[in-house]
Amino acid sequence: MSERPQNDEPDPTPEPSDAFDEMVEAETHRDPDLAVIEAGSRTLRAQAGPPQGDQIPARPADPEVDRALRAVEEELAGRWGETKLDPSLERIAALMDILGSPQRAYPSIHITGTNGKTSTARMIEALLGAFELRTGRYTSPHIQSVTERISLDGSPISAERFIETYRDIAPYVEMIDGRQQYRLSFFEVLTAMAYAAFADAPVDVAVVEVGMGGTWDATNVIDADVAVITPISLDHTDRLGETPEQIAGEKSGIIKKDATVVLAQQPVDAASVMLKRAVEVDATVAREGMEFGVLSREVAVGGQMTTLRGLGGEYPDVFLPLHGAHQAHNAAVALAAVEAFFGVGAGHARTLDIDIVRSAFASVSSPGRMEVVRRSPTVVLDAAHNPGGARAAAETVAEAFDFSRLIGVLGASDDKDVRGVLEAFEPIFAEVVVTRNSSQRAMDPDQLAAIAVEVFGAERVQVEPRLDDALEAAITLAEEEGEYAGAGVLVTGSVFTVGEARLLLGRN
Repeated sequence: MSERPQNDEPDPTPEPSDAFDEMVEAETHRDPDLAVIEAGSRTLRAQAGPPQGDQIPARPADPEVDRALRAVEEELAGRWGETKLDPSLERIAALMDILGSPQRAYPSIHITGTNGKTSTARMIEALLGAFELRTGRYTSPHIQSVTERISLDGSPISAERFIETYRDIAPYVEMIDGRQQYRLSFFEVLTAMAYAAFADAPVDVAVVEVGMGGTWDATNVIDADVAVITPISLDHTDRLGETPEQIAGEKSGIIKKDATVVLAQQPVDAASVMLKRAVEVDATVAREGMEFGVLSREVAVGGQMTTLRGLGGEYPDVFLPLHGAHQAHNAAVALAAVEAFFGVGAGHARTLDIDIVRSAFASVSSPGRMEVVRRSPTVVLDAAHNPGGARAAAETVAEAFDFSRLIGVLGASDDKDVRGVLEAFEPIFAEVVVTRNSSQRAMDPDQLAAIAVEVFGAERVQVEPRLDDALEAAITLAEEEGEYAGAGVLVTGSVFTVGEARLLLGRN
């Protein structure tokens, strides 16, 4: 493997023309996976007002804490980013060993797949918490703050606790760095921090989302009692494989001996690989559409009303405050995972308390996933970044929103199937404003526009290199009078784009 690339040190005295330029300037010196975005200084007509619902942490109000957090972020930024992989668990396993194996201090539920992992993790967390279990949740990437990735009892850990956890393990990280060919990566250190924070809490159960793949993912030093595999489609093909079957082989590595596997609906080839792995390790399999699933769903105000079939029976009249058929399927997967964790199944056919289940699902939120952040015109954020996610988002918009005309704002990463994403959105976008986020991985707007013109035609494509300008342009188009009075805006293409837009539109 080639030598690890070094990140430049950040300029200590940047003087950008405004705050948006500052965030772009800052990101040229930092790992994109540590994007802690500052809100733009412009007063956009798109300002959304006070935050509502799920709160994503802003920068610490205390200047000393903020400086300390930035110092930790910069130290993490000097390591390999999440897109730089070495297929080995040797470094993270060595670190866990020297830390006293904190990941074995609690049972865990491990989640992989291509789409729906974070939403499913949030649902599992809500259900476990409703049954009075103390939970730890580890998800990635973050929307706005790196502290989001590690949650206790449904809330991101505080900046102070994040800093303390990093400082606690830092000496041991340095010890492992000195013994290995490559230093521990950004994601490996964060994973160790999560496992240590969960043990310190302590939690009753950890809900852990893989970063990428499964077998060689840093999270895979746990032996989870329940392995969850959400729908698989093509993404990260340069690292995980070019077919669903190959990708399934990598992701099935989280299935451990005697575990229960909760399997969402999958392509046939992918399902075959996972079932074979389950047989090899004597794991029990629960399949969506067979042992559990969605019996019915209908659109409701603010979400959807569902009847779910769990491993132990039916759960009628479950309100889910999230839009889209894919979220109903995520809910069924989450319910089956929690039932499996509690030992519910063919041998113990009983349902969980229906009132608790209903209450838990009614409390679920998933920021950046079909999230409405403004009205008049309506602005929706969705972090779809691959064709499968884009198709689900397009179907959801058509079902849940009565837009007379929809304007897209799309900023994507250059390592994604951008054409596939654009093709998925083409039927629902009247026009698309292509832009870029401040990540180093962001696709050049002109390059993105060239592909968009091939998909949409030149008359339906507008280029705005700055995200704040792109939002302004899209809202202007949506505010046109006459037949377009019911127009809306969908901001999509990347988690980074959604995170920055969320701040620019007044959320946190």
